[in-house]
Amino acid sequence: MAEELNGAASAEAPQVQFAMQRIYLKDLSFETPMGVEVFKKEWKPQVNQELNTKTAKVDEDLYEVALTLTITVKLENDTAFLVEVKQAGLFGIKGLEGQQLAQALNTACPQILFPYAREVIDNAVVKGSFPALMLPPVNFDALFAQALNQAQKQAEGAQADA
Repeated sequence: MAEELNGAASAEAPQVQFAMQRIYLKDLSFETPMGVEVFKKEWKPQVNQELNTKTAKVDEDLYEVALTLTITVKLENDTAFLVEVKQAGLFGIKGLEGQQLAQALNTACPQILFPYAREVIDNAVVKGSFPALMLPPVNFDALFAQALNQAQKQAEGAQADA
């Protein structure tokens, strides 16, 4: 009897499916604004990293997630190089809705894409004749939680002003 109840309960619960369909490089840009002058300067880089994700529903249960990483490396006040990578993926996600779907799209998907983007950036930097650039890992769960808290505070502030 217990097996029948467990079987009935699991049949009613939606089956969650998460599958990576494809990972691809959507855009790549590498610039060395100083030209050859950059190689005459002492190499004491200041690295700035910007990160952004964008999601789009492509089809039912199919989503494109694009992770954009922009790395700007400066020597004093001059930009030594700038590299921007847009690494994208198609993900089949079924059985998640609302907050759970948003979390999967903004944490799990970028977490999968990040190592690919990091490799593309490192390859571009080395081919540009600069020292290898190993980017540290990113905690997408913490970034998502921070974004939720910020959105909640803005909503509360808007209600207080009304």
